[in-house]
Amino acid sequence: MLDKTFDPHAVEARQYERWEASGGFAADPQNAAEPYAIMIPPPNVTGSLHMGHALNNTIQDILIRYHRMAGRNVLWQPGMDHAGIATQMVVERQLGEQGVHLDRGTGRQGENSNLIGREAFVEKVWEWKEHSGGVILEQLRRLGASCDWERERFTMDEGLSRAVLEVFVALYKEDLIYRGNRLVNWDPKFHTAISDLEVEQREVQGHLWHFKYPIEGEDGRFITVATTRPETMLGDTGVAVHPEDDRYKDLVGKHVILPLVGRRIPIVADEYADPEAGSGAVKITPAHDFNDFEVGERCSLEKINIFTVDAAINENAPEKYQGLDRFEARNQVVADLEAEGLLEKIDDHPHTVPHGDRSGVPIEPYMTDQWFVDAETMAKPCIEAVEKGDTVFVPKQWEKTYFEWMRNIQPWCISRQLWWGHQIPAWYGPDGEIFVEKSEAEAQAAADLHYGKAAELTRDPDVLDTWFSSALWPFSTIGWPDETPELAAYYPGSCLVTGFDIIFFWVARMMMMGMHFMKDDAGAPQVPFKDVYIHALVRDEKGQKMSKSKGNVLDPLDLIDKFGADAVRFTLAAMAAQGRDIRMAESRIEGYRNFATKLWNAARYAEMNDAAVPEGFDPTANKETVNRWIVSELAEVGAKVEQAIEEYRFNEGAHALYQFIWHTYCDWYLEFTKPILQAGSAEAQAETRATTMWVLHRMLHYLHPMMPFLTEELWQQLGDGNSLLMTNSWPAAGADHVDADAVAEMDWVVRLITQVRAVRAELNVSPGDKIPLQIKDAGAATQSRLDTNREIIERLARLTGIEPVEAVPDGAIQEVLDEATLILPLAGVVDIDQERARLQKELDKIAGEINKFEKKLSNENFLSKAPEAVVAEQRERKADAEAQQVKVAEALKRLESV
Repeated sequence: MLDKTFDPHAVEARQYERWEASGGFAADPQNAAEPYAIMIPPPNVTGSLHMGHALNNTIQDILIRYHRMAGRNVLWQPGMDHAGIATQMVVERQLGEQGVHLDRGTGRQGENSNLIGREAFVEKVWEWKEHSGGVILEQLRRLGASCDWERERFTMDEGLSRAVLEVFVALYKEDLIYRGNRLVNWDPKFHTAISDLEVEQREVQGHLWHFKYPIEGEDGRFITVATTRPETMLGDTGVAVHPEDDRYKDLVGKHVILPLVGRRIPIVADEYADPEAGSGAVKITPAHDFNDFEVGERCSLEKINIFTVDAAINENAPEKYQGLDRFEARNQVVADLEAEGLLEKIDDHPHTVPHGDRSGVPIEPYMTDQWFVDAETMAKPCIEAVEKGDTVFVPKQWEKTYFEWMRNIQPWCISRQLWWGHQIPAWYGPDGEIFVEKSEAEAQAAADLHYGKAAELTRDPDVLDTWFSSALWPFSTIGWPDETPELAAYYPGSCLVTGFDIIFFWVARMMMMGMHFMKDDAGAPQVPFKDVYIHALVRDEKGQKMSKSKGNVLDPLDLIDKFGADAVRFTLAAMAAQGRDIRMAESRIEGYRNFATKLWNAARYAEMNDAAVPEGFDPTANKETVNRWIVSELAEVGAKVEQAIEEYRFNEGAHALYQFIWHTYCDWYLEFTKPILQAGSAEAQAETRATTMWVLHRMLHYLHPMMPFLTEELWQQLGDGNSLLMTNSWPAAGADHVDADAVAEMDWVVRLITQVRAVRAELNVSPGDKIPLQIKDAGAATQSRLDTNREIIERLARLTGIEPVEAVPDGAIQEVLDEATLILPLAGVVDIDQERARLQKELDKIAGEINKFEKKLSNENFLSKAPEAVVAEQRERKADAEAQQVKVAEALKRLESV
């Protein structure tokens, strides 16, 4: 017997234990069924579940559960990323609280410091990982994720580490990995290069300093440049002007004398200089600005690095500035230029400054020796693969972003100055010769052969960018470089589900690595996945990005505690429209919790009325029109849900289920069949009880991918308690389940009742008052439907009776239903004049509100200054008001003929 109310907390842990214990999550590479594989985007080992994770993994689990039920050989590969800089920061901070510091040989240790070396530190990280890491995987279980947990991988485990070695050594020997001196994002606090994804752009209220550089040989003539980083002028090696800028054409090829430094630097012509911006001239510091680096390459300018690893001024600047912190140097440079009369002006200048997302300090573009991947070469086949449709982006517009990045790709910096991660397998000989091998022994053998004698080697201390090992995820997790059954069965993957922000950092790099190392039987490169579904951002209810500083962060675990996992999952699915960000509000989740309650109550109703599916029940043999109708409607919704999931239109599938379960089944079918269950023939009652439960069972199947806990609990209690719904077959809805005549008849009944109810509501007819219905010009089919369903219509539309008439009486409201006219004589029930006045007053009020919205939305000052979310909210409110205006106007129009 079902409990009176659905209690998610009592159900979720118990059902999840049943699933895990059953082995239903496990993949079987020997299974002959068509494979379906998803590789989970590996969360950071330091991470905890946020709304982005909740959306991403809900979508994956919907796909996995659907395809599992559809009979596919399913693998959902779980695992975690070692998250180099994030993990090192966590453990380093914990050690620091204990007075333990890393012995980097930087002189940071003090008398009371307890130093720890690299090997001991890495051991500490592994200890932390075993005791504290991976919390997020347990949290994913609470969401209902049905991963094959027995196959969990970690980017630093033995197998994946072996794959990393294989790939690095192979690419190096193919000249696709090299060591070079280039500009990187440098974090001066952590002393490491970081990826663009680890750079956070922060808005600051800064300044724009305008300096005058004297032209060589032309006393009194200057060229003005502007900068937000005055200290970098110490490393300037050129000034650029636009080649079509007539103001400076005579200066191209001449030189300026760099103030404070005395260096003679050229004036070059380059299209990077914008004649409309400032003076039109730009100072060029190739060693400390990415755009300047490109100008320097085109114009053969010298690259002078003026910073130390701490972002202090180094020996390449005049002695006066050496050793100064970059911000101290900034103040000194400005003061000295002003003293020399070369400071033209200072403007207030709000702008974004890149910061390390972990360190919180401004990062510096910095010239340093690093390891790089020749990404341009590796990207070419990946571009072709998407052009040919071997990999498809959903929504398709993200292909444009992918192509833009891939066609303009730069060398990929893969080295990091950290201790936690895959140490680069490179050793240096006494003369700096590099030996790259899979082991120290192999490197030593190669070096001895090279030198003709035993040579002392030093290993490169750097580790690989976390994204390097993540790029191998689609094939390293299933056994590569070995030829495993898993690799044969599950590569390429069926679908990758991810956010747009890592299309370049992860998706593109998985494409590069997968296509380079994985080949089909004919030797052709294989893409790592067939579909890439790009989901949107989860924002707050006003459309703003969630952030701790704004205080608008929704914690999915708190929401699960409050509303249950199914309500959270269904909300995310229902709002996951392609290409549209999700506005998450607790009120929406509460609404879908009510949906779960509605289904639970419907199941209790079925149980209390002895609904059950007898052996051999055939719904296509039903005699009752209402039962043939609900079976037909179910077939349609099953096809809709199937198509929606296959096409990644999760919101459409959720909407179809919601409408069918809440309205078609609960509001209409259960109400329509109450008279049968109360006073119908024995045959009609038996058929209705069987149909009621048969439809409920199928609803549970269709809903299971989105609401697994609720549906599994109901299946256990009202279905086959000995089997798991999760591993049941997806019900096929055949054409033989559809009875067009039954659908047409019951659809007519629903429309009639709905129209009468709408008129009653709009004209404020009391719910307790019964009113008469007259019908004019009804054809034979309509009359037949009316006679058959008269009792249902009168009960649900709250009517005193239904009678045919030849003419419309005074004081009556008319509604058209197909060929017939529905007539509601309301003169004695409603004060028509008073109702007209009420509706007109409401219409005037709405018009006033719309006018206010229009004024605000046509105000350029408001549009330019208001946050995007506020503007969007005003547009939404205007649209809501306009919809209400139409509704009230229609109600008023109905009264015109009365």
